[in-house]
Amino acid sequence: MKVITLDDVSNNEREVHCPNKGFVSHRYLLADDKVGFSLHRTIVPVGPPQHWHYLHHVEACYCIAGRGTLTDLRTMERFNITPGTLYALDQHDDHLFEAHEEVTFISVFNPPCTGQEVHDENCSYRVAQVQSPLMPMC
Repeated sequence: MKVITLDDVSNNEREVHCPNKGFVSHRYLLADDKVGFSLHRTIVPVGPPQHWHYLHHVEACYCIAGRGTLTDLRTMERFNITPGTLYALDQHDDHLFEAHEEVTFISVFNPPCTGQEVHDENCSYRVAQVQSPLMPMC
């Protein structure tokens, strides 16, 4: 059994700050925890749209606070994201997210993240086995 508090994942290697200030993520469960997925609490501040495109991961995001807009870059369809809304990037969807108020998500990644990921030139995370220390682009 695992019991993990916000204090356990704050001010250490499990608190990840996006280099362009696009989010702060608390990584509650990671690959090393061996549960088959990773679970993150991610806070997206008000600011310009963030471009993310997870080519190697499936992600589900459940909004628990705030308000924003999700844009599917393939169809240009826009979705209002508010508390109680979940979106799943089940087709490795290329997307933008813009927070109109600070947004808090609980998100799940599969395969699980290691905690060391940075967004690469494709706005994606590399799979853990092929990660390299790239400068974050997104």
